[in-house]
Amino acid sequence: MTQHVSEHDVRAIAEYARIRLTDDEILPMTEDLNSIIDSLHPITEYDLEGVEPTFHPIGGLSNVMRDDVEEAGFTQEEALSNAPKQLDGCFLIPSILGEGGDR
Repeated sequence: MTQHVSEHDVRAIAEYARIRLTDDEILPMTEDLNSIIDSLHPITEYDLEGVEPTFHPIGGLSNVMRDDVEEAGFTQEEALSNAPKQLDGCFLIPSILGEGGDR
C-alpha cells in the first residue's frame, strides 16, 4: 500500500476537524485513509483527453433561484400567536443555563 498520508498528516487533519484521536487510533486511521485513497486509483486510468470539466451535474444552469423580492412578513402579534409563553412582546423560553426558570 502506498503511503499517501502520514501519521503526522492524520494528527493534523484530526486537529483541524476537531476530532479527538488517541495515540492508539492514529495508526489504524492512517492505514484506513491510505487504503481509501488507494481504492480510488482506478479513476486515474480513464482517458479524459478532451473531456470538458463539469461543475454542475445538470449542466449549464446559471441561476435557478427566484428573484430576491421583498415580501410582507409576520406582524409581531402573528409571530407570537402560537408561542406557548410570551412576555412584553417577546418569546418566553426555558432557561438552559443558570438556575432555570423562564427567560
